[in-house]
Amino acid sequence: MKQLFNYCLILFLAVGSATAQKNITVEDIWSKGTFRAEYVYGLRSMNDGLDYTALDRTESGQNLNQYSYKTGNLVKTLVKGEDLKTPDGVTITINSYAFSKDETKLLIGTNQEAVYRHSSLSDFYIYDLSSKKSTKLTDGAKQRLAEFSPTGSMVAFVKENNLFIKNLITDTETKVTSDGKWNEVINGGTDWVYEEEFAFNQAFFWSPDGLSLAYYRFDESMVKEFNMAMYDSLYPEDYKFKYPKAGEDNSQVDIYMINIKDGKKVKASLPVYEYVPRIKWANNAQLAIITMNRHQSNLKLLLSDVNTGESKLILEENSKTYIDVTDDLTFLPEGAGFIWSSDKSGFNHLYKYNLSGGDEVRLSSGKWDVDQYLGYDEKAKTVYYSSTEVSPLERNIYTVKISGKGKKVLTPKAGFNNANFSNGFKYFINTYSNANTPQLITLNDKSGKLIRTLKSNDALKETMEEYNLSTVEFFNIPIENGDFLNAYSIKPPSFDESKKYPVLMYVYGGPGSQTVKNSWGGSNYFWFQMLAQQGYIIISVDNRGTGARGSKFKKITYTQLGKYETEDQIAAAKVIGKSAYIDENRIGIWGWSYGGYMSSLCLFKGADVFKTAIAVAPVTNWRYYDNIYTERYMRTPQENAEGYDSNSPINHVDSLKGNYLLIHGSADDNVHYQNSMEMVDALVNANKQFDLMIYPNKNHGIYGGYTRLHLYNKMTDYLIKNL
Repeated sequence: MKQLFNYCLILFLAVGSATAQKNITVEDIWSKGTFRAEYVYGLRSMNDGLDYTALDRTESGQNLNQYSYKTGNLVKTLVKGEDLKTPDGVTITINSYAFSKDETKLLIGTNQEAVYRHSSLSDFYIYDLSSKKSTKLTDGAKQRLAEFSPTGSMVAFVKENNLFIKNLITDTETKVTSDGKWNEVINGGTDWVYEEEFAFNQAFFWSPDGLSLAYYRFDESMVKEFNMAMYDSLYPEDYKFKYPKAGEDNSQVDIYMINIKDGKKVKASLPVYEYVPRIKWANNAQLAIITMNRHQSNLKLLLSDVNTGESKLILEENSKTYIDVTDDLTFLPEGAGFIWSSDKSGFNHLYKYNLSGGDEVRLSSGKWDVDQYLGYDEKAKTVYYSSTEVSPLERNIYTVKISGKGKKVLTPKAGFNNANFSNGFKYFINTYSNANTPQLITLNDKSGKLIRTLKSNDALKETMEEYNLSTVEFFNIPIENGDFLNAYSIKPPSFDESKKYPVLMYVYGGPGSQTVKNSWGGSNYFWFQMLAQQGYIIISVDNRGTGARGSKFKKITYTQLGKYETEDQIAAAKVIGKSAYIDENRIGIWGWSYGGYMSSLCLFKGADVFKTAIAVAPVTNWRYYDNIYTERYMRTPQENAEGYDSNSPINHVDSLKGNYLLIHGSADDNVHYQNSMEMVDALVNANKQFDLMIYPNKNHGIYGGYTRLHLYNKMTDYLIKNL
């Protein structure tokens, strides 16, 4: 009852009178750049941790400059734009760059072409900082990836699905693999589903001494192709790529280690597995390999011998649901063990183990989650991380000794903090914001002390003062099991509790996600403010299944994606509708991707609650989505047909009563356009009227040119007409 009283009390509070007069337009947000925030882009810490590099544009091109962390002053210009030319005199535009370990050479990527979310193709050049000369890495097709060896004398790269090594001293090129072929075999890169769901695309790794190279080999010949029509010519092209949908065959993945001196290749011998989500060198002689079963409920950490390929199990975890993969594995110097993260206690925490997987030391503990492991300072023997210890709505940066003692908070201010440490952990750049304040980007020393402000966004704050903005307010909504859901609201600036207002709910709701955070909301924040100015109350609720509240809260949706999430959103809408100033007959909901799945399901299952829904790029049946993501939460369709079908929106279209706008990009390689076409088919067969907007050749992000402007105008007009 106390929670319900608090909820009602907070929800009934008016924002207060607004003094600003301007109202926001969609053009302000997506065309004019009126609310564009300042960020710090592309800073790279140099070896000493005292300086960093940044790519700056000048009238003559791009300069790569070196700056002091402490003062922000220019130390020197490392590369002048006019000096950066190909051997035949053509100016090189830097799309990416990386230093050799001794910082005497640069590996520069140019003419970049995006492939999928993380991957791209480029022409790579070696630039010598002393001679100011550029050398093309290789001839022929563009390269997918390239990286210096630790000695800086070689570069490994992927071209046409094969792995190569270029010796910079002898100027010779070695073809490590020769069986690479489009849509059949990939060496040194990842297939689509690994890139998307395990979030990496470089699949080769130098040993610390540079004498060995480990790499993935993907045999995707058994994976079925998905095709997308590209409407940019008289006869649309049919783009085909391998995409393993739920229940379908995966690539066969093998791990190889090659001796650079003699070219001897060894295949890692591993116990039965389906996935290899990570590999990492433990030392020069051993490669750490993480394997998982298809359900992603069993995880093994193994050490594989570089000479024999024989592997030894050092740690194993099992879950009744699933295990999340992270990049937290860190090997300590001189064989002192490794750092590992796990939610085995019910909350995600950090642990230290010896190299045999024993002698466990808890580095963090409590009924809160470590949100992000930020690194280990070898000299100070200190671990850095961010967590939800203060609140699930906030993130603070902490430090703790490798012994598990001496925990300190570095960023105590309420809100969201994100830290990026320099080499050696002398400094960190902190990005701070809260729900009503744009990013404050500062340089701090390792103790958290402020050194200087990099970006204050004062100009944006001054602009915001000219507009009729409301305060984002947080509250809780009680649910039947005695728990509560976190939520926020944005009321109209001229809010009057004696009036009745329509509500637009914003949902994502997917596993481990959060929309309800005390952090800056960017462009959507201003769109929500614009709608509030037009008389809508905006509310977002984090349903069960979302993150930052422990594994029980997050993993309750296992094998039943959509069930509890939809129940919570519908229940929340009913509670909201009981407020005296809410028009319960005008509650709408919208979302993108998983949020589009949720908004569709809520409109159909909550037909008597929601009047209108907008679904952007929605999954409409989990059978159509990729297997790594889907099976992590649902198992396979063959094992869990009821779970797939009972919460598939296309199986509930008969219940549709309200207004439904379906939006998709036709070239969405992630959530396929097929999802919306199947939804259209189901709606037509049920004789249900709806609205549809397709963006030709646009991917899952639906952007480029005037696309976002058009999209948000479309959604705004739809809400005004139908809510």
